[in-house]
Amino acid sequence: MTTLNWKPALRHVFMILFSFLMVYPIVWWIGASLKDSTELSSPGIFPSVPQWENFTKGWNSVPGHTFTDFYLNTFWLEIMVLIATLLSTTLVAFGFARLDFPLKKFWFSILMLTLMMPGQVLIIPQYALFHQLGWVNTYLPFVVPHLLAGGAGGSFFVFLLIQFIRGVPKELDESAKIDGCSWFGIFWRVVMPLAFPAVVTVTIFCFLWNWDDFLGHLLYINTVDKYTVGLALRMINDSQSAAEWGQLLAMSLVSIVPATLVFTFLQKYFVDGIATTGIKG
Repeated sequence: MTTLNWKPALRHVFMILFSFLMVYPIVWWIGASLKDSTELSSPGIFPSVPQWENFTKGWNSVPGHTFTDFYLNTFWLEIMVLIATLLSTTLVAFGFARLDFPLKKFWFSILMLTLMMPGQVLIIPQYALFHQLGWVNTYLPFVVPHLLAGGAGGSFFVFLLIQFIRGVPKELDESAKIDGCSWFGIFWRVVMPLAFPAVVTVTIFCFLWNWDDFLGHLLYINTVDKYTVGLALRMINDSQSAAEWGQLLAMSLVSIVPATLVFTFLQKYFVDGIATTGIKG
């Protein structure tokens, strides 16, 4: 007679309960986005009568604009930042991982030091610089630093890619050289295809961090026609004497859809990229 092993059952019960605790705020959020302002304080999760117009009214809640304009602004900014980030960080990481140049260890140490520097200490000097250059109320403060492997997470992305590229056998470089490849040919034809999981990981991090960068957008964007989704959400709460919380929650729920879709469809490569870069020295 075999004895019943309760450990797997208890483990599954714990995981189900913990999963419910993690999902509950999202479920409450969905229910609250369908309530009117007077019903938000009610104990129930879902409304007695769903207020689907919260989504349509919230979409058109900013006078003279719709959230379509703000989404287009945000996606345009995201595309420019992603292209700049991937171009610069992959080239810099390839240089550190494969090339020999004077003071290489010194510059790599400087790169590591920038990882430890809080971003808050750079806000004032960066704003003063961009203001003198006349870049305030443009997207240049977000794009140009990423062209130089800087910006939000730039040094982290370079470090992550370096760790991955170091794991690519150097014998492949030598074979490519025999076939007549230049260093750029090795970078583009050999290393980058093999580093695809790490590149996707950088893409996900960069997309999410810039999508959520409310403070940076608040500092450098002043006119409504250039507003991103995060700044538009603030206007819903500020532009009316009585805050329409149902509309605000509905639009904030819609605002997380792109980030959720990006992570959902690319999570396989994200896991591969993290797993294969975290074990190398």
